[in-house]
Amino acid sequence: MQPFTIMIVFNAITYTRQMLQKKLLLPILLFSCFSWGQTQEDDNYIEFNDRSNVVHGVYLGVGTYFGEIDGENTYHGVFKVAYVANRQFEVGFAAVGFYSQQDIRVDAFETLDFAGGYAGLHIEPILFGRSKANLSFPLLVGAGAVVYVEDNNRDVDIDLNRDDWDEVFVVEPGVNFLYNLSRYVQLEVGMRYRFSSKIDLSPDRIKNINGFSAGFGIKVGIFNMGRNRYKKHLGNGK
Repeated sequence: MQPFTIMIVFNAITYTRQMLQKKLLLPILLFSCFSWGQTQEDDNYIEFNDRSNVVHGVYLGVGTYFGEIDGENTYHGVFKVAYVANRQFEVGFAAVGFYSQQDIRVDAFETLDFAGGYAGLHIEPILFGRSKANLSFPLLVGAGAVVYVEDNNRDVDIDLNRDDWDEVFVVEPGVNFLYNLSRYVQLEVGMRYRFSSKIDLSPDRIKNINGFSAGFGIKVGIFNMGRNRYKKHLGNGK
């Protein structure tokens, strides 16, 4: 083979090798640029597992309400513990104690007031749960007991030996306005109406404990566990 021919073949091989190297280098450069851009974007975010954005909560609550039983002033104390599902529904336990100033004159030496308590299932659907202010519709279904108490110049004496107590079944729906002070504290203001079973006590004056009541309460707990569980831009303040 002539030297001139060998040189042409060698140059052709060299040129082909250089073209293959350039063709391989181009995809590598494109892939590197894409990876670098993706890294830059990810550096500005933090990725959380949002678990379908379901938010849970639990709380302890106390409250005080004023109302009436048989047309007389009645004072209520309320205790609640509940689980909050996705800021849309509560379910838990509620207990209510009350004292009613009946001033029932038995004789010249004895005046009776009325007291009792009941407890049971607490459920509460919530509207506008993701807002600062919410509207809810609580319902208590439970049972308890009522009793006459002696009131001698405001010196209250509960005499259970008189057999003056009776069981009572209660259904108490209501409406609440809720305001979230923070992630951990919520205030409520509302009213409710109490329906009860018939009461059989002596003296035979109070037939049931039906009646309206209104008041306020405070809940302390965590109402949105799982907050910030989403892809969040680092530039946001919240």
